[in-house]
Amino acid sequence: MNALKTLFLNPPSYEGFDGGAGSRYQARREIRSFWYPTWLAQPAAMVPGSRLIDAPARGLALKDLLPLAGEYELAVLHTSTPSFRSDVRVAEAFRLANPELRIGFVGAHVAVSPEDSLRASRAIDFVAREEFDYTIQEVAGGRPLASVDGLSYRHGDRIVHNPPRATIEDMDALPFVMEVYRRDLVIEDYFIGYLLHPYVSLYTGRGCRSKCSFCLWPQTIGGHRYRTRSPQRVADEIALGKGFFPQVKEFFFDDDTFTDDLPRAEAIARLLSRLGVTWSCNAKPNVPFESLKVLKDNGLRLMLVGYETGSQQILNNIRKGTRIDIARRFTEDCHRLGITIHGTFIMGLPGETPETIQNTIRFAREINPHTIQVSLAAPYPGTELYRQAQAEGWLTGGGALVGDDGVQVSAISYPDLPAAQISAALEEFYKRFYFRPKKIAEMTAEMLTSRQMLTRRLREGVEFFRFLSRREARM
Repeated sequence: MNALKTLFLNPPSYEGFDGGAGSRYQARREIRSFWYPTWLAQPAAMVPGSRLIDAPARGLALKDLLPLAGEYELAVLHTSTPSFRSDVRVAEAFRLANPELRIGFVGAHVAVSPEDSLRASRAIDFVAREEFDYTIQEVAGGRPLASVDGLSYRHGDRIVHNPPRATIEDMDALPFVMEVYRRDLVIEDYFIGYLLHPYVSLYTGRGCRSKCSFCLWPQTIGGHRYRTRSPQRVADEIALGKGFFPQVKEFFFDDDTFTDDLPRAEAIARLLSRLGVTWSCNAKPNVPFESLKVLKDNGLRLMLVGYETGSQQILNNIRKGTRIDIARRFTEDCHRLGITIHGTFIMGLPGETPETIQNTIRFAREINPHTIQVSLAAPYPGTELYRQAQAEGWLTGGGALVGDDGVQVSAISYPDLPAAQISAALEEFYKRFYFRPKKIAEMTAEMLTSRQMLTRRLREGVEFFRFLSRREARM
């Protein structure tokens, strides 16, 4: 078998595209940010001689990339539901530039709609379903498409669906992504408002034990079993990253819920403490004080916490598996220990009413995470929320998740809570959380800690007000 010279591409998108959530986020955000394209970096680490290009993070347009089309035999593009049409145009342009180029798509969108995705354009030769690391490795290695599990591909005018790819069980067998980061990325391109800069993020495991009805990755690719790398293997990669990138101020573990396995999280923390690194992670608001203290004492700085709502009934409706009283206690414990919290909330989940919106805003102000992110409920294809919204007739605008300008729109409307009211709640939430004396004083004090923080917060403030202005213009 002859290996194919392979390009892994996070395609260019609309102006202001936010490169988040596995590299293809749903919309422009209130503050522009960039996550690492880890879902592409992992298979890139498994294909010798490959190259990863993250176009949005590098500010590259299609015209900048087309000269590369003739240099490769295989191009693997990461896509999503909101960016799919734009990504198809990129594929078609690459095909015109190099008719011999084989083009494949990966990502949750094509995983749940392989047939429709292939029929969208003849420029797409195949799509990879399920976890696609080994699938892409085999395609790049020159195996016939008919023999590759987890693949759907075009054969003449027919669409062929091969047997599913087995779930990866030995996560330690996957190579480190740090090598690809050093080879192909500029780490200063990646910034998140609540993380120290520069930072590096990676996954230490896949899957999430929670059954949240809205969450995309566990329901499409990762699954609901938390499959993990060993603590020593994680520490070894962080040590490698520390050596590669001495300028890094923070490592972020982007696992859906890093705290799903607390004994393992504590073991990793103790190993990281010996390396002297600062780190952060995703968590649910239910970690006990004793574990929080172990993590904090061993380098934990921040937790990204999915509160979602201040309504227990809505939490039950979406099967979040958390309780408001426990979340309050968890937050108090974090404040007591000095753990910074970036809290995430969602407007418009099933059961939302004008009253629950106000309750959630009050809840957020009371528990007072350091920073917040407020999103609109996004019914992604492949999720229970999408199926529920279809069955109940809640979808608006054909289920579009973003507008033509890339700003998120409410794709859900309820009989007693129209989409416009849900969208307006997002702006109200931000204003009532941030525009209060206590929070303004906190942010001002933070800016005075360093010149870099002052510069960052001023830039983010300008972006934030522009974001609110764009939303007001749409309403």
